[in-house]
Amino acid sequence: MGGLAGEAQHPGTLPVQHMGAGDHAFLCYDGDAPGWDVLAAFVWAGLVRGEKVIVLGPPHLTEADVRARLQEAPGLAAASGYERTQLELSSMRQLILPQRRFTADRQWRRITEEAEAARAEGYSGLRTCIDMGWVADLGAGLDVMMDRERRAGHLFTDGFYSEICAYDRRRFPEPVLEAMCRAHPRNLLPRLGQLRCLYGNGTLRVIGEADLATAPRFAEALSALFRNSGASGPVTVDLRRTGFLSAECAAELLRRIARSAPERPVRVRCSAGHALLLRRLGVEPAGLEVTG
Repeated sequence: MGGLAGEAQHPGTLPVQHMGAGDHAFLCYDGDAPGWDVLAAFVWAGLVRGEKVIVLGPPHLTEADVRARLQEAPGLAAASGYERTQLELSSMRQLILPQRRFTADRQWRRITEEAEAARAEGYSGLRTCIDMGWVADLGAGLDVMMDRERRAGHLFTDGFYSEICAYDRRRFPEPVLEAMCRAHPRNLLPRLGQLRCLYGNGTLRVIGEADLATAPRFAEALSALFRNSGASGPVTVDLRRTGFLSAECAAELLRRIARSAPERPVRVRCSAGHALLLRRLGVEPAGLEVTG
């Protein structure tokens, strides 16, 4: 799958499992593989957290199609046990009724109404996934869509509402996708199980899953970090947006640190869970910083 330059370097890139309350996220997918595993994980997390979940799916799919594809994705089969009222499958066309023409103000009012109704019904939050195929379906201009995305920040200020905007790569010009990626505070990895490594100023940011499948890439990234930082320059390995960290990958990190010069500062930023794994392997890096 081809990637956008903006996606590769977006400072808010993260796996969907790390989305927080009040996040507004960009997801770019290929038409033949529209990220159902990512959307299913987003839906499932909302259901588990007691949130109201609304999915505005691709316009060419029926409600039954969307429900079937979500339930076929890993991790959502058990969602059939939840009340259907908690998970609502709809469309942008239905959301803005009785109006037929899309306006940002109308959509914002309807989302606000849905959020107020979710609060009144005792839900802990409202999350939506919006497939941006609605733009062509409603005959809206790209300028209208882009204006909505850039000015939607007020919806997220209190942390009750979160949203994924999903873009089919085939349906939008690349400059538009680049601009929309930058316009969103968060940028999601397009599939579960992916690993993305970002470099800059002696820092390696490890985003996604560092597991058996991605261990070679993880080791490569560590090697490049220590090699490109010079013989004695300080380095930082940031695992705060890493989901699963396998024992193999953790051990590789500790081996790299052990082989570095004693006087070389090495800092590891990670969650409490990842820190526990490193300690259980018998070593606690001197520069360990635990967050969360």
